[in-house]
Amino acid sequence: MIAITGATGQLGRLVIQNLLNTVPASQIVAAVRSPEKAADLAALGVQVRQADYAQPATLDAAFQGVDKLLLISSSEVGQRAPQHAAVIAAAQKAGVKLLAYTSLLRADSSPLGLAAEHKETEAMLRASGLPHVLLRNGWYTENYTGSVPAALQYGAVMGSAKDGRIASAARADYAAAAAAVLTKEGQAGQVYELAGDNAYTLAELAAEIAKQSGKPVVYNDLPEADYKAALVQVGLPEGFAALLADSDVGASKGALFDDSHQLSQLIGRPTTPLAEVVKTALAG
Repeated sequence: MIAITGATGQLGRLVIQNLLNTVPASQIVAAVRSPEKAADLAALGVQVRQADYAQPATLDAAFQGVDKLLLISSSEVGQRAPQHAAVIAAAQKAGVKLLAYTSLLRADSSPLGLAAEHKETEAMLRASGLPHVLLRNGWYTENYTGSVPAALQYGAVMGSAKDGRIASAARADYAAAAAAVLTKEGQAGQVYELAGDNAYTLAELAAEIAKQSGKPVVYNDLPEADYKAALVQVGLPEGFAALLADSDVGASKGALFDDSHQLSQLIGRPTTPLAEVVKTALAG
């Protein structure tokens, strides 16, 4: 039996969709904080179990009979380490045979502020003795294309990445990789550095948006503090704005670039091109 935490999130749902191609629905567990949000998964025959990172008792019940577990990192930055520790402890109790964790590209050496909790979680996994595999996910292309409407409105993509190259991939590519690892044997101990096949700069992203939309869009590179202030001004929480600005600065230092092509090798196809994700964003 394969369980997916955070199964009603954007990545979790895509992982389950991939698994359903080869795994019977009855052998998939959607471990979710709010089971009522997973009615569509239950209708497909997927087992829906409550699993709240902050309530360890729910985790013990959710992981009963589970052989393989995908721990999708918590969305609560700053709370990730204790929440992940609870999942790891429950997986140990349940006798899980393989835990796959969605970490961050080169988490052990990344300059990104986001890396700290991933690095801590990786250390906890090593200390636990649980057989595990690390899916060190790079940036999601959707992290940038989500701001396409604002780019069209203001005629600019904002950031602090300078001319740093970003090897991002679509969320669906990372989901396919997770499903592949969960359905293959001999994965314990593997560390995958996952990123898109083709890197781009934010200036190239702006040019692609302009090309497809037919509207003028340029890249406006800002100092980190100014970019953070701009994000706060459009309504992002200060802490999240700071992390995004920090990540862009990291990108300027090469933190979001990787050319190992491990992701496309794992999923058996090229990663989704930037142009395709931009096209989807414009259609939305």
